[in-house]
Amino acid sequence: MSNGPTEAVNNLIKRIKRVGFDVRNFQNYLIRALLYAGKPNWRVLGSIVVQ
Repeated sequence: MSNGPTEAVNNLIKRIKRVGFDVRNFQNYLIRALLYAGKPNWRVLGSIVVQ
């Protein structure tokens, strides 16, 4: 039994938080997080309206 998968998810969350430091609103942060995590759902991204 290994904690490798859990550590990978924790690392991904930390990287997404680091990338989002300069984002001014939550919608832009959400878009950046989805793109950074990989395999984005393009229908979800298309439905987000950036102001």
